Amino acid sequence: MRRRHHFHVDHAGHSVSVTVQTGHTSVVEVLVDGKETGHATTLHDRPVVVDVELPTDPPTPVAVHVTPGPGMPRCFLTAPPDAEPQVMSPRHY
Repeated sequence: MRRRHHFHVDHAGHSVSVTVQTGHTSVVEVLVDGKETGHATTLHDRPVVVDVELPTDPPTPVAVHVTPGPGMPRCFLTAPPDAEPQVMSPRHY
């Protein structure tokens, strides 16, 4: 059975949202400021990393780490140079 999970974090003045659709194949969509900037698929509960850029001058690379399961998916964002992961809060839509 497929289910959608939503996550969000604000970083460097930009909105980063993630939708994880779980199932046999998990689909991950990453939106920055409301625009889709990254997309990935993974089988079962395998973790996946989606690299995207924040629209700054110059663009800031960030990585979204997603673990689809088991259980509830988990997401966090890392942004060099500090690379301290930020937990992305679940959102109920």
